[in-house]
Amino acid sequence: MGWLGAWLEQTAASRAEAGLRRTLRPRDVADPVVDLASNDYLGLARDPRVVDAGVDALRAWGAGSTGSRLVTGSTRLHGELEEALADFTGSAAALVFSSGYTANLGAVTALSGRGALVVSDVAAHASLVDAARLSRARVEVARCTDPAVVDQVLAAREEPRALVVVDGVDSVDGGIAPLAELHAVCRARDAVLLVDDAHGLGVRGPGGRGTLTEAGLAGAADVVLTATLSKSLGSQGGVVLAARAVVEHLVDTARPFIFDTGLAPAAAGAALAALEIVRGEPDRVAALHAAAASVAASARAAAPGLDVPAPTAAMVPVVLGDPAVALGAAASCAEHGLRAGCFRPPSVPPGTSRLRLTARADLTADDLALVDQVLHKVLGPIVAPA
Repeated sequence: MGWLGAWLEQTAASRAEAGLRRTLRPRDVADPVVDLASNDYLGLARDPRVVDAGVDALRAWGAGSTGSRLVTGSTRLHGELEEALADFTGSAAALVFSSGYTANLGAVTALSGRGALVVSDVAAHASLVDAARLSRARVEVARCTDPAVVDQVLAAREEPRALVVVDGVDSVDGGIAPLAELHAVCRARDAVLLVDDAHGLGVRGPGGRGTLTEAGLAGAADVVLTATLSKSLGSQGGVVLAARAVVEHLVDTARPFIFDTGLAPAAAGAALAALEIVRGEPDRVAALHAAAASVAASARAAAPGLDVPAPTAAMVPVVLGDPAVALGAAASCAEHGLRAGCFRPPSVPPGTSRLRLTARADLTADDLALVDQVLHKVLGPIVAPA
Protein backbone atom coordinates (compact mmCIF):
# COMPACT_ATOMS: atom_id res chain seq x y z
CA MET A 1 0.00 0.00 0.00
CA GLY A 2 3.03 2.29 -0.08
CA TRP A 3 2.74 5.52 1.87
CA LEU A 4 -0.92 4.83 2.62
CA GLY A 5 -0.25 1.69 4.66
CA ALA A 6 2.58 3.29 6.63
CA TRP A 7 0.56 6.42 7.30
CA LEU A 8 -2.52 4.47 8.41
CA GLU A 9 -0.43 2.31 10.74
CA GLN A 10 1.27 5.32 12.29
CA THR A 11 -2.01 7.19 12.69
CA ALA A 12 -3.73 4.20 14.28
CA ALA A 13 -0.85 3.72 16.72
CA SER A 14 -0.95 7.37 17.75
CA ARG A 15 -4.68 7.26 18.32
CA ALA A 16 -4.39 4.04 20.30
CA GLU A 17 -1.72 5.57 22.55
CA ALA A 18 -4.00 8.54 23.20
CA GLY A 19 -6.98 6.28 23.95
CA LEU A 20 -8.88 7.53 20.90
CA ARG A 21 -9.41 4.41 18.77
CA ARG A 22 -13.02 3.71 17.86
CA THR A 23 -14.61 0.27 17.60
CA LEU A 24 -17.90 -0.85 16.08
CA ARG A 25 -19.92 -2.97 18.52
CA PRO A 26 -22.96 -4.44 16.75
CA ARG A 27 -25.80 -5.15 19.17
CA ASP A 28 -28.14 -8.10 19.02
CA VAL A 29 -31.91 -7.96 18.61
CA ALA A 30 -32.27 -9.36 22.12
CA ASP A 31 -30.13 -6.79 23.92
CA PRO A 32 -30.16 -7.46 27.68
CA VAL A 33 -28.51 -4.25 28.87
CA VAL A 34 -30.15 -1.08 30.12
CA ASP A 35 -29.26 1.42 27.40
CA LEU A 36 -28.19 4.93 28.44
CA ALA A 37 -26.24 5.55 25.24
CA SER A 38 -28.97 5.80 22.59
CA ASN A 39 -30.75 8.93 21.41
CA ASP A 40 -34.18 7.27 21.57
CA TYR A 41 -35.23 9.86 24.13
CA LEU A 42 -38.96 9.15 24.16
CA GLY A 43 -38.65 5.39 23.75
CA LEU A 44 -40.44 5.35 20.39
CA ALA A 45 -37.98 3.48 18.16
CA ARG A 46 -39.58 0.14 19.07
CA ASP A 47 -43.07 1.36 19.89
CA PRO A 48 -45.42 -1.04 18.01
CA ARG A 49 -47.39 1.88 16.56
CA VAL A 50 -44.26 3.42 15.11
CA VAL A 51 -42.97 0.09 13.81
CA ASP A 52 -46.32 -0.79 12.25
CA ALA A 53 -46.49 2.58 10.50
CA GLY A 54 -43.03 2.01 9.07
CA VAL A 55 -44.03 -1.46 7.86
CA ASP A 56 -47.22 -0.12 6.28
CA ALA A 57 -45.21 2.52 4.41
CA LEU A 58 -42.68 -0.11 3.36
CA ARG A 59 -45.40 -2.30 1.88
CA ALA A 60 -47.17 0.60 0.20
CA TRP A 61 -44.20 2.45 -1.25
CA GLY A 62 -41.35 -0.07 -1.32
CA ALA A 63 -37.98 -0.27 0.37
CA GLY A 64 -36.55 2.92 -1.11
CA SER A 65 -37.84 6.27 -2.33
CA THR A 66 -36.40 5.39 -5.80
CA GLY A 67 -34.76 8.73 -6.50
CA SER A 68 -33.97 12.25 -5.39
CA ARG A 69 -36.84 14.31 -4.02
CA LEU A 70 -36.93 16.35 -7.25
CA VAL A 71 -37.28 13.28 -9.46
CA THR A 72 -39.27 10.39 -8.00
CA GLY A 73 -38.24 10.50 -4.34
CA SER A 74 -41.12 12.61 -3.02
CA THR A 75 -44.16 10.62 -2.00
CA ARG A 76 -47.42 11.86 -0.50
CA LEU A 77 -46.08 10.51 2.77
CA HIS A 78 -43.15 12.93 2.67
CA GLY A 79 -45.57 15.80 2.15
CA GLU A 80 -47.77 14.67 5.06
CA LEU A 81 -44.71 14.44 7.31
CA GLU A 82 -43.55 17.94 6.33
CA GLU A 83 -46.99 19.41 7.00
CA ALA A 84 -47.19 17.67 10.39
CA LEU A 85 -43.69 18.80 11.44
CA ALA A 86 -44.39 22.40 10.44
CA ASP A 87 -47.69 22.40 12.31
CA PHE A 88 -46.17 20.83 15.45
CA THR A 89 -43.31 23.33 15.65
CA GLY A 90 -45.32 26.37 14.60
CA SER A 91 -43.27 26.80 11.42
CA ALA A 92 -44.52 28.07 8.08
CA ALA A 93 -43.02 25.25 6.04
CA ALA A 94 -40.77 22.20 6.29
CA LEU A 95 -38.42 20.26 4.04
CA VAL A 96 -37.39 16.69 4.89
CA PHE A 97 -33.84 15.48 4.15
CA SER A 98 -32.31 12.01 4.33
CA SER A 99 -30.57 12.81 7.65
CA GLY A 100 -30.09 15.55 10.18
CA TYR A 101 -26.52 15.90 8.95
CA THR A 102 -27.60 16.64 5.37
CA ALA A 103 -30.33 19.00 6.62
CA ASN A 104 -27.66 21.13 8.31
CA LEU A 105 -25.34 20.94 5.30
CA GLY A 106 -28.16 21.98 3.00
CA ALA A 107 -29.48 24.83 5.12
CA VAL A 108 -26.15 26.47 6.00
CA THR A 109 -24.58 26.23 2.55
CA ALA A 110 -27.70 27.38 0.71
CA LEU A 111 -28.25 30.39 2.97
CA SER A 112 -24.67 31.66 3.02
CA GLY A 113 -21.94 31.32 0.37
CA ARG A 114 -19.40 33.81 -0.93
CA GLY A 115 -20.01 37.32 0.32
CA ALA A 116 -21.66 36.12 3.53
CA LEU A 117 -20.53 35.61 7.11
CA VAL A 118 -21.25 32.45 9.10
CA VAL A 119 -20.86 32.82 12.86
CA SER A 120 -20.49 29.29 14.21
CA ASP A 121 -20.63 28.34 17.88
CA VAL A 122 -17.44 26.92 19.37
CA ALA A 123 -19.37 23.81 20.43
CA ALA A 124 -21.47 23.45 17.28
CA HIS A 125 -22.24 19.94 16.08
CA ALA A 126 -19.88 18.49 13.48
CA SER A 127 -22.54 18.81 10.78
CA LEU A 128 -22.73 22.57 11.39
CA VAL A 129 -18.94 22.83 11.43
CA ASP A 130 -18.66 20.97 8.12
CA ALA A 131 -21.47 23.04 6.64
CA ALA A 132 -19.68 26.26 7.55
CA ARG A 133 -16.45 25.00 6.01
CA LEU A 134 -18.21 24.02 2.80
CA SER A 135 -20.23 27.21 2.54
CA ARG A 136 -17.41 29.31 1.04
CA ALA A 137 -18.51 32.09 3.36
CA ARG A 138 -16.20 33.78 5.81
CA VAL A 139 -16.47 31.83 9.06
CA GLU A 140 -16.06 33.23 12.55
CA VAL A 141 -16.00 30.68 15.36
CA ALA A 142 -17.33 32.30 18.52
CA ARG A 143 -19.10 31.52 21.77
CA CYS A 144 -22.58 31.88 20.34
CA THR A 145 -24.20 31.07 23.67
CA ASP A 146 -23.06 34.56 24.74
CA PRO A 147 -25.24 37.16 22.96
CA ALA A 148 -22.72 39.95 23.69
CA VAL A 149 -19.98 38.03 21.84
CA VAL A 150 -22.27 37.45 18.86
CA ASP A 151 -23.20 41.14 18.85
CA GLN A 152 -19.53 42.13 18.68
CA VAL A 153 -18.83 39.78 15.78
CA LEU A 154 -21.87 40.94 13.82
CA ALA A 155 -21.16 44.62 14.50
CA ALA A 156 -17.65 44.29 13.04
CA ARG A 157 -18.71 42.50 9.85
CA GLU A 158 -18.52 43.99 6.38
CA GLU A 159 -20.61 41.32 4.64
CA PRO A 160 -24.23 42.24 3.83
CA ARG A 161 -25.50 38.77 4.84
CA ALA A 162 -24.80 36.92 8.07
CA LEU A 163 -25.94 33.60 9.50
CA VAL A 164 -25.50 32.68 13.18
CA VAL A 165 -25.61 28.92 13.83
CA VAL A 166 -26.03 27.31 17.24
CA ASP A 167 -27.41 24.16 18.85
CA GLY A 168 -30.64 24.75 20.75
CA VAL A 169 -29.57 22.02 23.18
CA ASP A 170 -25.88 21.22 23.43
CA SER A 171 -25.37 17.64 22.27
CA VAL A 172 -22.81 16.83 24.97
CA ASP A 173 -23.87 18.55 28.20
CA GLY A 174 -27.48 19.50 27.48
CA GLY A 175 -26.99 23.24 27.93
CA ILE A 176 -29.82 25.40 26.55
CA ALA A 177 -28.88 28.29 24.26
CA PRO A 178 -30.32 31.74 25.14
CA LEU A 179 -32.31 31.87 21.93
CA ALA A 180 -34.50 34.87 22.70
CA GLU A 181 -31.45 37.01 23.46
CA LEU A 182 -29.55 35.69 20.44
CA HIS A 183 -32.51 36.41 18.20
CA ALA A 184 -32.74 39.98 19.50
CA VAL A 185 -29.07 40.52 18.64
CA CYS A 186 -29.46 38.91 15.21
CA ARG A 187 -32.53 41.00 14.39
CA ALA A 188 -30.81 44.22 15.49
CA ARG A 189 -27.78 43.37 13.31
CA ASP A 190 -29.82 42.09 10.33
CA ALA A 191 -28.60 38.51 10.66
CA VAL A 192 -30.44 35.20 10.42
CA LEU A 193 -30.40 32.77 13.35
CA LEU A 194 -30.17 29.05 12.52
CA VAL A 195 -30.94 26.71 15.43
CA ASP A 196 -30.15 23.00 15.31
CA ASP A 197 -32.75 21.49 17.63
CA ALA A 198 -31.75 17.85 17.20
CA HIS A 199 -31.71 17.38 20.99
CA GLY A 200 -34.56 19.77 21.74
CA LEU A 201 -37.40 18.49 19.56
CA GLY A 202 -39.48 16.18 21.72
CA VAL A 203 -37.52 17.23 24.81
CA ARG A 204 -37.90 20.96 25.43
CA GLY A 205 -40.80 23.36 25.12
CA PRO A 206 -44.53 22.78 25.64
CA GLY A 207 -45.37 19.23 24.65
CA GLY A 208 -41.84 18.75 23.30
CA ARG A 209 -42.23 21.35 20.56
CA GLY A 210 -38.63 22.41 20.91
CA THR A 211 -36.44 25.26 22.06
CA LEU A 212 -37.76 27.81 19.56
CA THR A 213 -41.30 27.39 20.86
CA GLU A 214 -39.97 27.55 24.40
CA ALA A 215 -38.23 30.85 23.56
CA GLY A 216 -41.35 32.30 21.93
CA LEU A 217 -39.75 32.29 18.47
CA ALA A 218 -41.84 29.67 16.68
CA GLY A 219 -42.59 30.84 13.15
CA ALA A 220 -40.25 33.86 13.22
CA ALA A 221 -39.39 34.72 9.62
CA ASP A 222 -35.71 35.39 10.35
CA VAL A 223 -35.10 32.10 12.19
CA VAL A 224 -34.34 28.73 10.59
CA LEU A 225 -34.85 25.53 12.56
CA THR A 226 -33.19 22.21 11.77
CA ALA A 227 -33.81 18.91 13.50
CA THR A 228 -33.35 15.19 13.16
CA LEU A 229 -36.03 12.50 13.06
CA SER A 230 -33.66 9.93 14.57
CA LYS A 231 -33.75 10.99 18.22
CA SER A 232 -37.04 11.76 19.95
CA LEU A 233 -39.02 10.52 16.94
CA GLY A 234 -37.13 7.21 16.91
CA SER A 235 -36.82 7.05 13.11
CA GLN A 236 -34.37 8.41 10.54
CA GLY A 237 -33.99 11.61 8.56
CA GLY A 238 -33.71 15.35 9.05
CA VAL A 239 -35.80 18.45 8.49
CA VAL A 240 -35.43 22.18 7.91
CA LEU A 241 -38.31 24.32 9.17
CA ALA A 242 -38.53 27.93 8.10
CA ALA A 243 -40.44 30.56 6.17
CA ARG A 244 -41.90 29.21 2.94
CA ALA A 245 -39.57 31.36 0.84
CA VAL A 246 -36.58 29.82 2.63
CA VAL A 247 -37.84 26.29 1.96
CA GLU A 248 -38.44 27.12 -1.71
CA HIS A 249 -34.89 28.46 -1.90
CA LEU A 250 -33.54 25.21 -0.44
CA VAL A 251 -35.45 23.16 -3.00
CA ASP A 252 -33.75 25.20 -5.73
CA THR A 253 -30.23 25.37 -4.28
CA ALA A 254 -29.47 22.94 -1.42
CA ARG A 255 -27.13 20.37 -2.92
CA PRO A 256 -27.63 17.72 -0.18
CA PHE A 257 -31.34 17.88 -1.05
CA ILE A 258 -31.08 18.06 -4.84
CA PHE A 259 -28.47 15.34 -5.34
CA ASP A 260 -29.38 12.87 -2.58
CA THR A 261 -31.89 10.04 -2.69
CA GLY A 262 -35.02 10.92 -0.74
CA LEU A 263 -35.70 9.58 2.73
CA ALA A 264 -36.96 5.98 2.65
CA PRO A 265 -40.77 5.83 2.93
CA ALA A 266 -40.58 3.48 5.92
CA ALA A 267 -38.62 6.10 7.86
CA ALA A 268 -41.07 8.82 6.86
CA GLY A 269 -44.04 6.72 7.92
CA ALA A 270 -42.44 5.82 11.23
CA ALA A 271 -41.52 9.43 11.98
CA LEU A 272 -45.05 10.60 11.19
CA ALA A 273 -46.53 8.02 13.57
CA ALA A 274 -44.02 8.98 16.29
CA LEU A 275 -44.91 12.64 15.91
CA GLU A 276 -48.59 11.81 16.38
CA ILE A 277 -47.72 9.93 19.58
CA VAL A 278 -45.68 12.86 20.91
CA ARG A 279 -48.58 15.19 20.19
CA GLY A 280 -51.09 12.87 21.87
CA GLU A 281 -48.97 11.76 24.82
CA PRO A 282 -47.18 14.83 26.23
CA ASP A 283 -46.58 12.97 29.50
CA ARG A 284 -43.71 11.21 27.73
CA VAL A 285 -41.73 14.46 27.86
CA ALA A 286 -42.25 14.75 31.61
CA ALA A 287 -41.27 11.09 32.08
CA LEU A 288 -38.03 11.72 30.18
CA HIS A 289 -37.08 14.63 32.45
CA ALA A 290 -37.93 12.62 35.57
CA ALA A 291 -35.70 9.78 34.36
CA ALA A 292 -32.84 12.19 33.61
CA ALA A 293 -33.12 13.68 37.11
CA SER A 294 -33.00 10.17 38.60
CA VAL A 295 -29.88 9.23 36.60
CA ALA A 296 -28.14 12.46 37.62
CA ALA A 297 -28.99 11.88 41.29
CA SER A 298 -27.53 8.38 41.09
CA ALA A 299 -24.32 9.67 39.50
CA ARG A 300 -23.92 12.35 42.17
CA ALA A 301 -24.52 9.88 44.98
CA ALA A 302 -22.10 7.37 43.44
CA ALA A 303 -19.23 9.86 43.18
CA PRO A 304 -19.79 13.02 45.25
CA GLY A 305 -16.50 14.46 44.04
CA LEU A 306 -17.69 14.63 40.45
CA ASP A 307 -19.58 17.71 39.22
CA VAL A 308 -22.81 16.32 37.73
CA PRO A 309 -25.12 19.21 36.80
CA ALA A 310 -28.88 19.08 37.06
CA PRO A 311 -30.05 17.91 33.62
CA THR A 312 -31.96 20.30 31.40
CA ALA A 313 -32.49 17.79 28.60
CA ALA A 314 -32.02 14.04 28.15
CA MET A 315 -28.27 13.81 28.67
CA VAL A 316 -26.38 13.57 31.95
CA PRO A 317 -22.65 14.31 31.50
CA VAL A 318 -20.17 12.73 33.91
CA VAL A 319 -16.78 14.30 33.19
CA LEU A 320 -13.86 11.98 34.03
CA GLY A 321 -11.04 13.82 32.25
CA ASP A 322 -8.73 11.20 30.78
CA PRO A 323 -10.03 9.30 27.70
CA ALA A 324 -8.68 5.98 29.00
CA VAL A 325 -10.53 6.47 32.29
CA ALA A 326 -13.78 7.29 30.48
CA LEU A 327 -13.37 4.33 28.14
CA GLY A 328 -12.66 2.01 31.07
CA ALA A 329 -15.69 3.28 32.96
CA ALA A 330 -17.94 2.68 29.94
CA ALA A 331 -16.55 -0.85 29.56
CA SER A 332 -17.10 -1.55 33.25
CA CYS A 333 -20.69 -0.30 33.00
CA ALA A 334 -21.29 -2.68 30.09
CA GLU A 335 -19.93 -5.59 32.11
CA HIS A 336 -22.55 -4.86 34.76
CA GLY A 337 -25.45 -4.59 32.30
CA LEU A 338 -25.49 -0.85 31.59
CA ARG A 339 -24.59 0.71 28.25
CA ALA A 340 -23.15 4.21 28.71
CA GLY A 341 -22.05 6.64 26.03
CA CYS A 342 -18.35 7.52 26.06
CA PHE A 343 -17.32 10.86 24.58
CA ARG A 344 -13.63 11.56 23.89
CA PRO A 345 -11.79 14.10 21.71
CA PRO A 346 -12.56 15.34 19.14
CA SER A 347 -16.18 15.04 20.26
CA VAL A 348 -15.25 16.98 23.42
CA PRO A 349 -12.23 19.19 24.27
CA PRO A 350 -9.04 17.50 25.55
CA GLY A 351 -9.17 16.79 29.26
CA THR A 352 -12.97 16.53 29.37
CA SER A 353 -13.59 12.93 28.27
CA ARG A 354 -16.77 11.70 29.85
CA LEU A 355 -19.63 9.34 30.14
CA ARG A 356 -22.72 10.77 28.52
CA LEU A 357 -25.72 9.06 30.06
CA THR A 358 -28.90 9.64 28.08
CA ALA A 359 -32.24 9.08 29.77
CA ARG A 360 -35.35 7.74 28.07
CA ALA A 361 -39.02 8.19 28.82
CA ASP A 362 -39.59 4.43 28.92
CA LEU A 363 -37.02 3.59 31.61
CA THR A 364 -38.73 1.56 34.33
CA ALA A 365 -38.23 1.68 38.07
CA ASP A 366 -36.22 -1.55 37.79
CA ASP A 367 -34.07 0.01 35.04
CA LEU A 368 -33.32 3.04 37.18
CA ALA A 369 -32.51 0.86 40.17
CA LEU A 370 -29.95 -1.04 38.08
CA VAL A 371 -28.51 2.26 36.85
CA ASP A 372 -28.05 3.36 40.45
CA GLN A 373 -26.35 0.10 41.42
CA VAL A 374 -23.98 0.08 38.45
CA LEU A 375 -22.98 3.72 38.78
CA HIS A 376 -22.10 3.16 42.43
CA LYS A 377 -19.92 0.18 41.45
CA VAL A 378 -18.20 1.96 38.58
CA LEU A 379 -17.94 5.62 39.59
CA GLY A 380 -17.31 5.12 43.29
CA PRO A 381 -13.66 4.04 42.92
CA ILE A 382 -12.85 6.80 40.42
CA VAL A 383 -11.10 9.84 41.88
CA ALA A 384 -12.50 13.08 40.50
CA PRO A 385 -10.06 15.05 38.32
CA ALA A 386 -8.48 18.12 39.88
